[in-house]
Amino acid sequence: MDNDKFIFCLEGVPDIETNETTEVLRNLEQLALEQGIASIYKTCDTIEGLEESLNTLLHHDHNFTDYEIIYLVMPGEANNICLNDYYYSLQEIAELFEGKMKGKIIHFANAKILDLSQDEAQYFLDVTGAYAISGYGSKYNKIPSCSTIDKAFFNLCQELDDIVEIVEELHQKHYALCKLLDFRLYY
Repeated sequence: MDNDKFIFCLEGVPDIETNETTEVLRNLEQLALEQGIASIYKTCDTIEGLEESLNTLLHHDHNFTDYEIIYLVMPGEANNICLNDYYYSLQEIAELFEGKMKGKIIHFANAKILDLSQDEAQYFLDVTGAYAISGYGSKYNKIPSCSTIDKAFFNLCQELDDIVEIVEELHQKHYALCKLLDFRLYY
């Protein structure tokens, strides 16, 4: 993967009208400055906002093919996200993204747990067309994944082509964090 790949980050917030710089945005800015990885950052507070942001990216950004990682930072529980106090299953999210994520890595921050069975993961990948889905089996609130391990993962995605090699390298360099947060990747 060449260095012209970008990250599209969508963060779930309580109210998009609140103009606040989040830790996620600060970390993405730091990633751009330190490692040269560009990103687009948007917030959403409803499922409609999530869908609108995705559709804008798909239909109005001619560089969509350059977005390798769709980074979702949203609260939730195992296998669902929560926006505006409503829960949406990953199956619903897969149907929302239907056929739109060809070749992308959908990465969830540890604001929610990702615990898919092999069948659930395969369904998500088949419906969305995504190359992989990744996240964490542990929602460890004291260590937000966006601060260290997500940045390392994004950097490795820039440097390496093989997803297995990316995960192996991530575990070699950040074993304790991978273990603590229970990094998971389905492909």
